[in-house]
Amino acid sequence: MSMLTPPGMGGKYRITGNAYPRMRRPRRRRRIVLAVVAAVAVLGVGGWGTLQLIDVFSGDGTKTTAKSRATAACRPQPAPSAAPAPPKPGQITVNVYNATPRSGLAKATADELQKRGFTIGKVGNAPAAYDKKVPGAALLLGAPTAYDGPFRVLGTQLAGAQPKADARTTTDVDLIIGTAFKTLNTKPVADKALVALTKPATVPGKC
Repeated sequence: MSMLTPPGMGGKYRITGNAYPRMRRPRRRRRIVLAVVAAVAVLGVGGWGTLQLIDVFSGDGTKTTAKSRATAACRPQPAPSAAPAPPKPGQITVNVYNATPRSGLAKATADELQKRGFTIGKVGNAPAAYDKKVPGAALLLGAPTAYDGPFRVLGTQLAGAQPKADARTTTDVDLIIGTAFKTLNTKPVADKALVALTKPATVPGKC
């Protein structure tokens, strides 16, 4: 009789062998299930990573490119047809004329412009065609080409000056002081306006 057989029991109730019977379910199936789940998870992560790499190195990367382009579009862009760099004050010859009844105005204005670096030409009373006939602050006269350079630079020195082209072929310009003229812009204000002229023009970005 085996040591595992309880006392008083025998016959068909006799237990043979020297070990207790195992009542737990074998773990082999559980291990197989866990292995399959782990394999599926690894394949899923690997597939997702592969798709990300394909998205970066293939045509799907246009999403990132489009975003970058949109960000760049929000930034100010250089003007497509920026005006040429303006000349320096010393490169501009200014004739100063007084079209008002106030005496000495042309000379005082010419002296101040000369201190600011401009080259001064003729100084005196305005021609009869403009004498006491300029109601604004001033009139700037010059060749048609003066709009892109001398007019812009000289316009930084006083507010309200109106540019006008005439038939001359020389590079000098006329500053005809009008009735509404009070004084030139202060030098700090004029210098700041000159600096702004040298900066390249930009176009505001659209978001």
